[in-house]
Amino acid sequence: MADPSYLYLLGTGELEERAALAMEFLSPCRVCPRNCRIDRTAGETGYCRGGFEPKVSSYGPHFGEEPPLVGTHGSGTIFFTGCNMSCRFCQNYSISQLDYGSGISCEHLARIMLSLQHRRCHNINLVSPTHFVPQIVKAVSIAAEGGLSVPIVYNTGTYDSVETLELLDGIVDIYMPDAKYGDNDVALMLSDAPLYVDHMKAAILEMQRQVGDLEIVDGIATRGLLIRHLILPENLAGSDVVMKFIAEDISKDAYVNIMDQYSPCWKISPQSESPIERSISRPITLAEYRDAIGYARNSGLSRGF
Repeated sequence: MADPSYLYLLGTGELEERAALAMEFLSPCRVCPRNCRIDRTAGETGYCRGGFEPKVSSYGPHFGEEPPLVGTHGSGTIFFTGCNMSCRFCQNYSISQLDYGSGISCEHLARIMLSLQHRRCHNINLVSPTHFVPQIVKAVSIAAEGGLSVPIVYNTGTYDSVETLELLDGIVDIYMPDAKYGDNDVALMLSDAPLYVDHMKAAILEMQRQVGDLEIVDGIATRGLLIRHLILPENLAGSDVVMKFIAEDISKDAYVNIMDQYSPCWKISPQSESPIERSISRPITLAEYRDAIGYARNSGLSRGF
Protein backbone atom coordinates (compact mmCIF):
# COMPACT_ATOMS: atom_id res chain seq x y z
CA MET A 1 0.00 0.00 0.00
CA ALA A 2 1.42 3.37 -1.04
CA ASP A 3 2.21 6.00 1.57
CA PRO A 4 -0.17 8.97 1.91
CA SER A 5 0.70 11.68 -0.57
CA TYR A 6 1.49 14.32 2.07
CA LEU A 7 4.56 12.35 3.17
CA TYR A 8 6.19 13.15 -0.16
CA LEU A 9 5.53 16.86 0.40
CA LEU A 10 6.94 16.50 3.91
CA GLY A 11 10.15 15.05 2.53
CA THR A 12 10.62 17.85 -0.01
CA GLY A 13 9.82 20.60 2.48
CA GLU A 14 6.82 21.72 0.46
CA LEU A 15 4.30 20.70 3.12
CA GLU A 16 5.60 23.34 5.53
CA GLU A 17 5.66 25.91 2.72
CA ARG A 18 2.09 25.02 1.77
CA ALA A 19 1.01 25.48 5.39
CA ALA A 20 2.48 28.99 5.48
CA LEU A 21 0.80 29.87 2.18
CA ALA A 22 -2.55 28.51 3.38
CA MET A 23 -2.52 30.66 6.51
CA GLU A 24 -2.33 33.75 4.30
CA PHE A 25 -5.86 32.92 3.10
CA LEU A 26 -7.20 33.97 6.52
CA SER A 27 -6.43 37.65 6.09
CA PRO A 28 -8.39 38.82 4.24
CA CYS A 29 -10.40 35.63 4.39
CA ARG A 30 -10.89 34.05 0.97
CA VAL A 31 -11.04 30.44 2.10
CA CYS A 32 -14.45 29.67 0.55
CA PRO A 33 -16.78 31.10 -2.13
CA ARG A 34 -18.29 33.56 0.34
CA ASN A 35 -15.05 35.54 0.22
CA CYS A 36 -15.87 37.40 3.45
CA ARG A 37 -12.59 39.37 3.34
CA ILE A 38 -12.39 39.72 7.12
CA ASP A 39 -9.19 39.34 9.16
CA ARG A 40 -9.46 36.02 10.95
CA THR A 41 -5.90 36.34 12.26
CA ALA A 42 -7.22 39.24 14.37
CA GLY A 43 -10.15 37.19 15.65
CA GLU A 44 -12.74 38.51 13.22
CA THR A 45 -15.40 36.04 12.08
CA GLY A 46 -17.48 35.85 8.92
CA TYR A 47 -20.42 33.77 7.75
CA CYS A 48 -19.00 30.47 9.03
CA ARG A 49 -18.25 32.01 12.45
CA GLY A 50 -14.77 30.48 12.32
CA GLY A 51 -11.96 32.61 13.71
CA PHE A 52 -8.22 32.07 13.84
CA GLU A 53 -8.21 28.85 15.87
CA PRO A 54 -9.81 25.68 14.50
CA LYS A 55 -12.90 24.75 16.46
CA VAL A 56 -13.71 21.06 17.08
CA SER A 57 -16.89 19.56 18.53
CA SER A 58 -15.76 15.93 18.85
CA TYR A 59 -13.45 13.28 17.46
CA GLY A 60 -12.99 9.51 17.57
CA PRO A 61 -13.27 6.27 15.59
CA HIS A 62 -16.49 6.30 13.56
CA PHE A 63 -18.15 3.13 12.28
CA GLY A 64 -21.10 4.71 10.50
CA GLU A 65 -19.26 5.91 7.41
CA GLU A 66 -18.97 4.06 4.09
CA PRO A 67 -17.46 0.55 4.45
CA PRO A 68 -14.25 1.39 2.50
CA LEU A 69 -13.51 4.09 5.08
CA VAL A 70 -14.52 2.18 8.20
CA GLY A 71 -12.75 -1.15 7.74
CA THR A 72 -12.22 -2.96 11.03
CA HIS A 73 -10.96 -0.12 13.23
CA GLY A 74 -13.12 2.79 12.13
CA SER A 75 -12.64 6.08 10.37
CA GLY A 76 -10.86 8.66 12.53
CA THR A 77 -13.40 11.45 12.37
CA ILE A 78 -12.84 15.01 13.51
CA PHE A 79 -16.04 17.09 13.54
CA PHE A 80 -15.37 20.79 13.00
CA THR A 81 -17.71 23.39 14.45
CA GLY A 82 -19.53 25.87 12.24
CA CYS A 83 -20.23 25.78 8.51
CA ASN A 84 -20.16 28.05 5.47
CA MET A 85 -23.69 26.94 4.58
CA SER A 86 -26.96 27.01 6.53
CA CYS A 87 -28.88 23.92 5.48
CA ARG A 88 -32.36 24.25 6.92
CA PHE A 89 -32.58 20.48 7.40
CA CYS A 90 -29.09 19.93 8.86
CA GLN A 91 -29.01 16.84 11.07
CA ASN A 92 -25.87 18.12 12.81
CA TYR A 93 -27.24 21.61 13.45
CA SER A 94 -25.99 21.71 17.05
CA ILE A 95 -22.48 21.61 15.60
CA SER A 96 -22.91 23.44 12.31
CA GLN A 97 -25.34 26.18 13.35
CA LEU A 98 -25.33 26.35 17.16
CA ASP A 99 -21.53 26.19 17.34
CA TYR A 100 -21.15 23.35 19.83
CA GLY A 101 -17.41 22.85 20.23
CA SER A 102 -14.17 24.36 21.49
CA GLY A 103 -11.37 26.34 19.91
CA ILE A 104 -8.01 24.57 19.91
CA SER A 105 -4.53 25.24 18.58
CA CYS A 106 -3.18 23.72 15.36
CA GLU A 107 -0.72 21.80 17.54
CA HIS A 108 -3.64 20.33 19.50
CA LEU A 109 -5.37 19.40 16.24
CA ALA A 110 -2.20 17.62 15.14
CA ARG A 111 -2.15 15.66 18.40
CA ILE A 112 -5.77 14.60 17.81
CA MET A 113 -4.78 13.26 14.38
CA LEU A 114 -1.92 11.28 15.89
CA SER A 115 -4.16 9.94 18.66
CA LEU A 116 -6.65 8.62 16.10
CA GLN A 117 -3.82 6.93 14.24
CA HIS A 118 -2.65 5.43 17.55
CA ARG A 119 -6.15 4.00 17.97
CA ARG A 120 -5.62 2.22 14.63
CA CYS A 121 -8.14 4.25 12.64
CA HIS A 122 -7.68 3.69 8.92
CA ASN A 123 -7.73 7.39 8.05
CA ILE A 124 -8.18 10.91 9.39
CA ASN A 125 -11.69 11.98 8.37
CA LEU A 126 -12.12 15.78 8.44
CA VAL A 127 -15.87 16.50 8.69
CA SER A 128 -17.04 19.97 7.52
CA PRO A 129 -13.45 21.17 7.06
CA THR A 130 -13.96 23.88 4.42
CA HIS A 131 -13.74 26.95 6.67
CA PHE A 132 -10.66 25.63 8.50
CA VAL A 133 -8.51 24.49 5.56
CA PRO A 134 -5.51 26.73 6.42
CA GLN A 135 -5.42 25.47 10.02
CA ILE A 136 -5.84 21.88 8.83
CA VAL A 137 -2.90 22.15 6.45
CA LYS A 138 -0.75 23.49 9.26
CA ALA A 139 -1.90 20.70 11.60
CA VAL A 140 -1.17 18.02 8.99
CA SER A 141 2.32 19.46 8.57
CA ILE A 142 2.90 19.25 12.33
CA ALA A 143 1.37 15.77 12.60
CA ALA A 144 3.36 14.44 9.65
CA GLU A 145 6.56 15.58 11.38
CA GLY A 146 5.33 13.62 14.40
CA GLY A 147 4.73 10.40 12.47
CA LEU A 148 1.27 10.68 10.91
CA SER A 149 1.05 8.16 8.08
CA VAL A 150 -2.62 7.37 7.34
CA PRO A 151 -4.71 8.88 4.51
CA ILE A 152 -6.47 12.22 4.94
CA VAL A 153 -10.19 12.31 4.07
CA TYR A 154 -11.78 15.65 3.16
CA ASN A 155 -15.48 15.24 4.02
CA THR A 156 -17.23 18.36 2.75
CA GLY A 157 -20.60 19.86 1.87
CA THR A 158 -18.78 21.12 -1.24
CA TYR A 159 -19.30 24.84 -1.02
CA ASP A 160 -15.59 25.00 -1.71
CA SER A 161 -13.25 27.29 -3.63
CA VAL A 162 -11.05 25.72 -6.30
CA GLU A 163 -8.23 28.06 -5.26
CA THR A 164 -8.36 26.66 -1.73
CA LEU A 165 -8.65 23.07 -2.94
CA GLU A 166 -5.46 23.58 -4.93
CA LEU A 167 -3.69 24.10 -1.59
CA LEU A 168 -4.72 20.55 -0.70
CA ASP A 169 -3.29 18.95 -3.84
CA GLY A 170 -0.91 16.25 -2.60
CA ILE A 171 -2.19 16.56 0.98
CA VAL A 172 -5.68 15.06 0.79
CA ASP A 173 -5.77 11.42 -0.32
CA ILE A 174 -9.54 10.86 -0.32
CA TYR A 175 -12.11 13.50 -1.18
CA MET A 176 -15.66 12.83 0.03
CA PRO A 177 -17.81 15.70 -1.30
CA ASP A 178 -21.56 16.07 -1.11
CA ALA A 179 -23.26 16.76 -4.42
CA LYS A 180 -26.26 18.28 -2.69
CA TYR A 181 -28.28 19.92 -5.43
CA GLY A 182 -28.82 20.12 -9.15
CA ASP A 183 -30.50 23.54 -9.02
CA ASN A 184 -29.07 26.82 -7.72
CA ASP A 185 -32.43 28.27 -6.67
CA VAL A 186 -33.19 25.27 -4.45
CA ALA A 187 -29.66 25.42 -2.99
CA LEU A 188 -30.14 29.08 -2.14
CA MET A 189 -33.50 28.50 -0.50
CA LEU A 190 -32.56 25.40 1.51
CA SER A 191 -28.86 25.99 2.22
CA ASP A 192 -28.34 29.75 1.72
CA ALA A 193 -25.54 28.92 -0.72
CA PRO A 194 -25.49 31.26 -3.74
CA LEU A 195 -24.46 29.54 -6.99
CA TYR A 196 -23.94 26.28 -5.09
CA VAL A 197 -24.22 24.08 -8.17
CA ASP A 198 -21.54 26.03 -10.03
CA HIS A 199 -19.12 25.89 -7.11
CA MET A 200 -19.91 22.24 -6.38
CA LYS A 201 -19.26 21.15 -9.96
CA ALA A 202 -16.00 23.09 -10.20
CA ALA A 203 -14.85 21.70 -6.84
CA ILE A 204 -15.59 18.06 -7.67
CA LEU A 205 -13.86 18.41 -11.03
CA GLU A 206 -10.78 19.70 -9.19
CA MET A 207 -10.97 16.86 -6.66
CA GLN A 208 -11.18 14.30 -9.47
CA ARG A 209 -8.18 15.91 -11.14
CA GLN A 210 -6.16 15.55 -7.96
CA VAL A 211 -7.01 12.02 -6.85
CA GLY A 212 -9.01 10.22 -9.57
CA ASP A 213 -11.51 7.42 -9.02
CA LEU A 214 -11.67 5.72 -5.64
CA GLU A 215 -8.99 3.07 -5.11
CA ILE A 216 -9.71 0.27 -2.64
CA VAL A 217 -7.06 -2.14 -1.38
CA ASP A 218 -8.11 -5.14 0.76
CA GLY A 219 -11.48 -3.47 1.36
CA ILE A 220 -10.00 -0.14 2.53
CA ALA A 221 -10.04 3.10 0.53
CA THR A 222 -6.54 4.44 -0.02
CA ARG A 223 -7.02 7.26 -2.51
CA GLY A 224 -9.61 8.82 -4.75
CA LEU A 225 -13.04 10.39 -4.92
CA LEU A 226 -16.17 9.20 -3.09
CA ILE A 227 -19.25 11.31 -3.84
CA ARG A 228 -22.27 11.52 -1.55
CA HIS A 229 -25.77 12.53 -2.61
CA LEU A 230 -28.68 12.87 -0.18
CA ILE A 231 -32.07 12.20 -1.75
CA LEU A 232 -34.71 14.81 -0.91
CA PRO A 233 -38.50 14.44 -1.23
CA GLU A 234 -40.05 15.50 -4.55
CA ASN A 235 -36.57 15.18 -6.14
CA LEU A 236 -35.66 18.62 -4.78
CA ALA A 237 -32.02 17.53 -4.71
CA GLY A 238 -32.16 17.15 -8.48
CA SER A 239 -30.85 13.59 -8.33
CA ASP A 240 -31.29 13.11 -12.08
CA VAL A 241 -29.22 16.21 -12.86
CA VAL A 242 -26.54 15.31 -10.30
CA MET A 243 -26.11 11.74 -11.56
CA LYS A 244 -25.87 12.95 -15.15
CA PHE A 245 -23.16 15.43 -14.14
CA ILE A 246 -21.16 12.76 -12.29
CA ALA A 247 -21.35 10.26 -15.14
CA GLU A 248 -20.66 12.69 -17.97
CA ASP A 249 -18.23 15.17 -16.40
CA ILE A 250 -16.50 13.26 -13.59
CA SER A 251 -16.31 9.53 -14.38
CA LYS A 252 -18.60 6.60 -15.03
CA ASP A 253 -16.35 4.75 -12.57
CA ALA A 254 -17.07 7.29 -9.81
CA TYR A 255 -18.00 5.77 -6.45
CA VAL A 256 -21.34 7.31 -5.41
CA ASN A 257 -23.18 6.86 -2.11
CA ILE A 258 -26.85 7.64 -2.71
CA MET A 259 -28.16 8.30 0.78
CA ASP A 260 -31.73 7.59 1.83
CA GLN A 261 -31.65 8.85 5.43
CA TYR A 262 -33.21 12.29 4.94
CA SER A 263 -35.24 13.30 7.96
CA PRO A 264 -36.87 16.71 8.48
CA CYS A 265 -35.24 18.55 11.36
CA TRP A 266 -33.77 21.86 12.46
CA LYS A 267 -35.89 24.50 10.71
CA ILE A 268 -38.11 22.33 8.51
CA SER A 269 -41.79 22.45 9.41
CA PRO A 270 -45.01 21.32 7.69
CA GLN A 271 -46.46 24.69 8.74
CA SER A 272 -43.82 26.64 6.82
CA GLU A 273 -44.97 29.39 4.47
CA SER A 274 -42.58 27.99 1.85
CA PRO A 275 -44.09 25.31 -0.43
CA ILE A 276 -40.64 23.78 -0.88
CA GLU A 277 -40.08 23.49 2.86
CA ARG A 278 -43.54 21.98 3.34
CA SER A 279 -42.74 19.38 0.67
CA ILE A 280 -39.64 18.21 2.55
CA SER A 281 -41.34 18.00 5.93
CA ARG A 282 -41.44 14.21 5.53
CA PRO A 283 -38.90 11.42 4.91
CA ILE A 284 -38.41 10.15 1.35
CA THR A 285 -40.52 7.32 -0.03
CA LEU A 286 -39.33 3.99 -1.37
CA ALA A 287 -40.36 5.12 -4.84
CA GLU A 288 -38.18 8.25 -4.54
CA TYR A 289 -35.25 6.11 -3.48
CA ARG A 290 -35.75 3.75 -6.42
CA ASP A 291 -36.00 6.72 -8.77
CA ALA A 292 -32.62 8.05 -7.57
CA ILE A 293 -30.98 4.66 -8.02
CA GLY A 294 -32.51 4.50 -11.48
CA TYR A 295 -31.08 7.90 -12.40
CA ALA A 296 -27.62 6.65 -11.44
CA ARG A 297 -27.90 3.39 -13.37
CA ASN A 298 -29.40 5.05 -16.43
CA SER A 299 -26.49 7.50 -16.44
CA GLY A 300 -24.04 4.60 -16.57
CA LEU A 301 -22.87 4.70 -12.95
CA SER A 302 -22.34 1.37 -11.17
CA ARG A 303 -20.04 1.83 -8.14
CA GLY A 304 -21.36 2.46 -4.66
CA PHE A 305 -25.05 3.41 -4.24
